[in-house]
Amino acid sequence: MKIKRALTLQDVLAYKGHTLEFDGQWKEAIGNPEVTGAWLIWGNPTNGKTRFALQLAKYLARYVRVAYDSLEEGLSTSLQKAIAEIGFEEVQGSIVFLDKEPLPSLKARLSKRRSAQVIIVDSLQYTGLRYKEYIELKDSFRSKLFIFISHADGKEPKGEVARSIKYDASVKILVENFKAFAQSRYGGGEPYVIWEEAAEKLWNLK
Repeated sequence: MKIKRALTLQDVLAYKGHTLEFDGQWKEAIGNPEVTGAWLIWGNPTNGKTRFALQLAKYLARYVRVAYDSLEEGLSTSLQKAIAEIGFEEVQGSIVFLDKEPLPSLKARLSKRRSAQVIIVDSLQYTGLRYKEYIELKDSFRSKLFIFISHADGKEPKGEVARSIKYDASVKILVENFKAFAQSRYGGGEPYVIWEEAAEKLWNLK
């Protein structure tokens, strides 16, 4: 095995990652994130998880190329409706939607020049990924950011792989009652309101 050269202090201090300068509610929630590694979004059904992921995809497409892989639902009337409600016209040149594209095909797509820099996968449970494969995926595409959407078990991600990814992820986001609560290595920490009317109604009932 070839041993990589160790980094000097100067190497580390000279490192310049691809950082996105978020603003507004997104910066308050997440900070200024780097385009690398993985994020995890999880929540129970009908709490606004897909709506939030699409809002995030639209916002990210202002900065970088985005691919949204709908593994769970695929091309459908409900996904079409959600995309139309968010409105992607202003970023349509920076985003593609993938119809249940399996990971081998996705990896081949990402190996091409000018492929997406951010990949949103909905959902993790439909990938069949083991944790070792998740690490290999990240390491194979270190200049890309993978955002996985996960089912939930109460307030935690569902399944051993999802829980392991939660500990590894740079940004961890719980979606509950149309609010997103992020724990981010990049700052932020304020709740993000996904749908103000629905969130106000549901949280007032608590």
